[in-house]
Amino acid sequence: MTDIAPCPCGGYPAGASYADCCEPALTLQTWPPTAQQLMRSRYTAHVRGDADHLFRTWHPSTRPADTAPEPGTQWTGLSVEAVSRGSVQDNDGVVEYTAHYRDADGTEDELHEVARFTRRARRWMYVGPAEIL
Repeated sequence: MTDIAPCPCGGYPAGASYADCCEPALTLQTWPPTAQQLMRSRYTAHVRGDADHLFRTWHPSTRPADTAPEPGTQWTGLSVEAVSRGSVQDNDGVVEYTAHYRDADGTEDELHEVARFTRRARRWMYVGPAEIL
């Protein structure tokens, strides 16, 4: 059954359903073709608690031992502020985004990150923050 609910990442293109946006990446049907789409799929993995997707999309040179989403965190929205490179023709890219969340005690906060991405074996991988604001 196809999930026609809006994608947690906000959809790419805007408003796309989960089935048409991040589901193919999270279920290993496809690999995101751009750095922005990989970042969006990683956000959706946090929303859905998909530690496997977070692990396989984090570059091995910077990946921590535990990539599981923080228990009790509820992700409530994503906005992409800027994208530099990261297209299907590039080998590196930067995506600036803000992810809103509510922690286990109900406090609302946000994570603002300028994230670096690179290609490894022709697949986009998350490297880490270029700068945290």
